[in-house]
Amino acid sequence: MKKSKQAAGVAINIGIDAADREKIALGLSRLLADSYTLYLMTHNFHWNVTGPMFNTLHLMFMGQYTEQWNALDIIAERIRALGFPTPGTYREFTRLASIKEIEGVPKAMDMVRALVSAQEATARTARDLLPLVTKANDQPTTDLLTQRLEVHEKTAWMLRSLLEE
Repeated sequence: MKKSKQAAGVAINIGIDAADREKIALGLSRLLADSYTLYLMTHNFHWNVTGPMFNTLHLMFMGQYTEQWNALDIIAERIRALGFPTPGTYREFTRLASIKEIEGVPKAMDMVRALVSAQEATARTARDLLPLVTKANDQPTTDLLTQRLEVHEKTAWMLRSLLEE
């Protein structure tokens, strides 16, 4: 991971050693990449959904991509607070993300299935980082991850509910 330049030689001394901060920042970069990919997928589906559930899904997807958009800044700023630059290009996000882009325009319920999968993948990325941040005694990142887990698990449940017969 690329290290940031310290301001006029002022070392970061927040009670988390540099090696742990770097590992946490890398994990958060993966979460940021998954979150951005999920945001883009959800916004794309909002634009392109059709069918009998158009209005319901169009509005639901808008709420979801708006929530995702707001989360991006929170994750990126935590990476910066740990002393590292955030990834910010499609190339970096593609390399770091566990979610793969969807080609074409799926049918409405296939969009819902893809979003369930992407929400769950993002939750797994957040959960995978919890043992490290707990060990490093990094409460701000623990709080961020807990909040993101709550959102992704609840959103996956709501989307999954649409798929029940």
